[in-house]
Amino acid sequence: MIARIVAVLGPTNTGKTHYAIERMLAHRSGVFGLPLRLLAREVYDKIVAIRGASVVALVTGEERIVPPRAAYWVCTVEAMPDNMGVECAVVDEIQLCADPERGHVFTNHLLRTRGTKETLFLGADSMRGPIIELVPNVQIMHRERMSQLTYAGSKKISRMPPRSAIVGFSVDSVYAIAELIRRQKGGAAVVMGALSPRTRNAQVELYQNGDVDYLVATDAIGMGLNLDVNHIAFSALSKFDGRRMRPLAPNELAQIAGRAGRGMRDGTFGVTGEASPLEEGVANAIMDHRFTPLKKLLWRNVDLKLGTIDALIDSLEVSPTQENLVKAREADDLMVLKTLSQNADITTRAKNGPGVSLLWDVCRIPDFRGISHAEHASLLEVIFRYLFDFGRVPDDWFARQIKRIDRTEGDIDTLSKRLSFVRTWTYVAQRSGWLDDENHWRGATRAIEDRLSDALHERLTQRFVDRRTSVLLRRLKQKEALLAEVNENGEVSVEGEFVGRLEGFQFRQDQQAAGQDAKTLKSAAMQALVPHFHLRADKFYNAPDTEIDFTDQGGLMWGEHAVGKLLAGDDPLRPRVSVFVDEEAGVDVTDKVQRRLQHFIDRKINALFEPLMAVKNDESLTGLARGFAFQLVEALGILNRADVADEVKSLDQDARSMLRKHGIRFGQFTIFMPLLLKPAPTRLRLLLWSLHAGLDVFPEAPPPGLVTVPVDANAPAGVDRLSGYRNAGDRAIRIDMLERLADLLRVQDSRGGFEATADMLSITGMTLEQFANLMEGLGYIAARAEREKQRAEAPVSAPEASEAVAAADDTSEAPAEGAAEAPVAETEAAEVEAAAPEMEVFYTFTWGRKPKPRPPAGKRQNGDQPRKKQGGKPKGKPSRGDQGKDRSFDAKPKKEKQIDPDNPFAAALMGLKK
Repeated sequence: MIARIVAVLGPTNTGKTHYAIERMLAHRSGVFGLPLRLLAREVYDKIVAIRGASVVALVTGEERIVPPRAAYWVCTVEAMPDNMGVECAVVDEIQLCADPERGHVFTNHLLRTRGTKETLFLGADSMRGPIIELVPNVQIMHRERMSQLTYAGSKKISRMPPRSAIVGFSVDSVYAIAELIRRQKGGAAVVMGALSPRTRNAQVELYQNGDVDYLVATDAIGMGLNLDVNHIAFSALSKFDGRRMRPLAPNELAQIAGRAGRGMRDGTFGVTGEASPLEEGVANAIMDHRFTPLKKLLWRNVDLKLGTIDALIDSLEVSPTQENLVKAREADDLMVLKTLSQNADITTRAKNGPGVSLLWDVCRIPDFRGISHAEHASLLEVIFRYLFDFGRVPDDWFARQIKRIDRTEGDIDTLSKRLSFVRTWTYVAQRSGWLDDENHWRGATRAIEDRLSDALHERLTQRFVDRRTSVLLRRLKQKEALLAEVNENGEVSVEGEFVGRLEGFQFRQDQQAAGQDAKTLKSAAMQALVPHFHLRADKFYNAPDTEIDFTDQGGLMWGEHAVGKLLAGDDPLRPRVSVFVDEEAGVDVTDKVQRRLQHFIDRKINALFEPLMAVKNDESLTGLARGFAFQLVEALGILNRADVADEVKSLDQDARSMLRKHGIRFGQFTIFMPLLLKPAPTRLRLLLWSLHAGLDVFPEAPPPGLVTVPVDANAPAGVDRLSGYRNAGDRAIRIDMLERLADLLRVQDSRGGFEATADMLSITGMTLEQFANLMEGLGYIAARAEREKQRAEAPVSAPEASEAVAAADDTSEAPAEGAAEAPVAETEAAEVEAAAPEMEVFYTFTWGRKPKPRPPAGKRQNGDQPRKKQGGKPKGKPSRGDQGKDRSFDAKPKKEKQIDPDNPFAAALMGLKK
């Protein structure tokens, strides 16, 4: 029986691969050769689904799955044996016989691979002529495309229809297009021939399940990938073929464009980006599947002479004798062989058939890394030395090589490079007899490849797919109810996708979203968050006051999120509230938040200003006391005494007593309530005053516990008083400490002058110079002077005196040569006596402001008493330090007081006087 040889030719989407699988499975054994590892994996998975994994083998350069009872073999063409003795042999994409890089491999299978019962060659119709001439007794089977393919012209990427694939011919181009689509359309899957099958399948799954509507791919998409694509767009019409940039032939464009429209569904193709529109003839040729027939196929001799290296090279460079065949250009394996043949150590080892055969096997390790020819040759030299000298590649050396790349951190380019590196070691592990524990290292390299593949898929998805936008868009289009979740950190997820954060009652969408993404997130989040706003409002309304606070600038916080702000009211103690609630939350939520915040601030004012509110609400205060209390409340509990001097003078003792019962202190400089000087009331007082004053920027309260603080020259007038301080010089002093200082100053002689005491410096916590500046700020004159610092002589104890006497005795008994030192000691003593005395700085303080002139004695009203107003000289007697300094203490005769003659005891008094 003559074996059947059939060439199944036709355009894409004709069902050739499906037909070939059916024919191979109709036999008891078979082998299927494909151009790409990922296609081999795809066909392998299909056959396994039909017959089971126990009878199907997968053999590629980097992967080998061979069960004991394997009957059907799926291989890449490079890994496919010439004659396996199987009943059916299939070679796909046979038109690649004309490929400049790999054509000779396909041509070899066209000429030599046969099944014992049936052989199938699948490919384009342009191969009809060469197949007929080179394969005797071949049958040609033509298959028509199952759907129509139409040219759609040029489209911008922003107007690309869904379910489109954009094709680029470089990694940079693919990444740039995918990034653009992510920004404008929500994301794209990426498919390239360099991807591992695991990464490629994961990316394809993103597209096939509808997570993204766009695919960006290299021309690898044209090699048998069956995807749900409606439109193919070329971003360029030329490619780098490994040697030079060249334009794509019409049949190459058709191979890619034919992926649009699968099954009975029609498809379209066109151009985008910088690609110029297709010429009419080219477009028509693609649509009608009419292409220039191939006439020349690439060929390389496979009958190799392995006696010597030179003989091997000569046999590889033999030219074909048939007219349809042309010699293939020098491939990477031949280039490496020529390079290593120049190495004396290599030629010494490869002197005979086994050595040359081993060298050729090593040279056929593909340059997956693509770094440089020299580095690739250097690596292969090391591997050959190990194999020739030891018969194995050492496990420890091999382990070090793969350990370097067993890392999943890094960006897309880094992971892609590691994947290409691991492919080299995977290939070595797959060679029989090259490692001691082949199965272990095959599993190890496969595991590393899987980890890197998963990491690369993750990085590709992170960079080029906005999954949340694609998911939310799909749900919004389907008009389904969206499910939102808000975790304890306020992170909002809609349908499992993070969309932003709920800060208080405002949704803050993810800042990384922009354009269409931002609109989609906003729409989806607001639709899903409505019930959460109501739940959160109920929780807020029942929250304790301890969870709410106000900021120095008038913000109202719930935890760490702003939920409103304070506004000035008619009364400083009754501010209004403005809430921060998204409009989509609804009126009910807004009203509930407003009521809760108003309750909070009212209670906070009543609690912190309790003494002041008691004064305000005390109806027992009448007359002048009530009027004074009103002024104090209006001033938020602190008054400069100078501003209300007349009112204070008008208060009688009963009125003052009633006010003192409320904790009001009448100080020399300030009238205040000490309880309101605490940090919390001070902070609130500044806030309420700033609101009522209409300030743009509110002053902050000084840090608690400080007696003095620097004066802020830019602060609004009155800030020092509301902060509980009084400006004096360069610093402001706390008003309660100022009153304590005033008590100390009151007993000093401010006319004659006095010095600062230790108590004064202790109260203020200042140095003498700082205290002088403070006193000048209070109205004093600070006169600076210097004087000799007095030293107190310490008494000499008895033991010290004895030691001094003993020292003198020792000196008197000193050797004669020691006598020369006496003049030196005398000179040093003279220098000490002549040294200037140590000086110290001191200040004398005198009152510097002129007292207010008193009215003449005759015009003074009854009851008027001279009083000291703010800024007047403090009363007091001379200090001890001033007594006895140029002052006279002569007694003056006291004027005798006259006896009133109307007094009934006048006579008796006169008698006593006499």
